[in-house]
Amino acid sequence: MSASPSYPSAKAVEVSDSEVACAVCGHRQSGAEAESSLQVCPACGAHRRISAHERVRQLVDPGTFEEWDRGLEGEDRLHFFDTRAYPERLEEARSRERLPDAILTGAARIGGFPVGLAAFDFGFLGGSLSTAVGERLARAIERSADTGVPFVCVTASGGARMQEGVFSLMQMAKSVAALHRLAEVHLPFISILADPTMGGSIASFAALGDVILAEPKAMIGFTGARVITQATYEQLPAGFQTSEFHHARGLIDHVVDRRQLREVLTELLAVLDTAPGDGHGAAA
Repeated sequence: MSASPSYPSAKAVEVSDSEVACAVCGHRQSGAEAESSLQVCPACGAHRRISAHERVRQLVDPGTFEEWDRGLEGEDRLHFFDTRAYPERLEEARSRERLPDAILTGAARIGGFPVGLAAFDFGFLGGSLSTAVGERLARAIERSADTGVPFVCVTASGGARMQEGVFSLMQMAKSVAALHRLAEVHLPFISILADPTMGGSIASFAALGDVILAEPKAMIGFTGARVITQATYEQLPAGFQTSEFHHARGLIDHVVDRRQLREVLTELLAVLDTAPGDGHGAAA
């Protein structure tokens, strides 16, 4: 792992005012209107995919986010090349998403309650699990355990990162082991599944929340419908990989509109008896 100081904190990212159109119904909004509606279409309720920086701005109390492990980067250990070299893809994603890798972690307060927080960024190589992502996630969970605060994770990930092969798969075990430590000290893990949450992410840490929430119509599953159909020769039910389908069958506790998510999290933290206090350490 290497560290770089060149990435901005979440609160340093400016909001664009360019016009956006809903991919579902075509309704158009200015950037300011979209920001005000938390990137939820006011016409049809479709939830746009958002960056990790924007997720943090939406969820936490203003001025309370302290980033952990800023600039932690992985390495191209396999010297992977498909149509392009892996380092080229990484540099392009880092420049576009203004992150060292596909996750943002830190200490924050939500409704006055201190938490450890992680937010995945699907725009960064599909939010995939790299060694750096797994390390940063595990450190955030362990720091939450050490400082006595609940851990909240918003996942938007396609799963393992193919360019890192078995090193990526190892992050599944690493994250689960860290969550075991959190459970040993009786601190809650609130898992929030955004669109999409797939592959190794849902097969490991994302499905282990003490409370599991999901955004409406989020795609959640291990592999795509076409692959499952080809392997099983079965006709799959409509919407079988949506958050609503999983909620009806017990995997998810509640499907929550993004505009109510912060309020729901505050209520959960209160119910879980996590009293406000100085429960987190200094940022890295």
